Amino acid sequence: MGTDRTVYSTDPRFCAACGKSPCVCAVRVPGKARQPNPVYLSFQRGGKGSGVTRIEGIVLHPRLKEELLQKLKRRFGCGGTIKDGTLEVQGDRRDAVEAELISEGYRIKRAGG
Repeated sequence: MGTDRTVYSTDPRFCAACGKSPCVCAVRVPGKARQPNPVYLSFQRGGKGSGVTRIEGIVLHPRLKEELLQKLKRRFGCGGTIKDGTLEVQGDRRDAVEAELISEGYRIKRAGG
């Protein structure tokens, strides 16, 4: 049984998609998506408040997800959190988040309305 696939790593450069450290699929090639599957972007309104923009299906190490969330929160001047691997940014910011993620090389699919 000679598999060379890492099962778990705390290395922030470890990629869950390709299983390598450093990630070989994140090497930015013009015209190539950053990850194999699209990132789903949706808006969810709760009981009170203005709701949250949800970013689902992004393949990143948890520490890198936290860094991406911090970047988005600083950029838009709002709050946010990570729940069960899904990034949530306060407010209806689908257009701005979509533009930001596209500029970083992600493919986006809008879910919901």
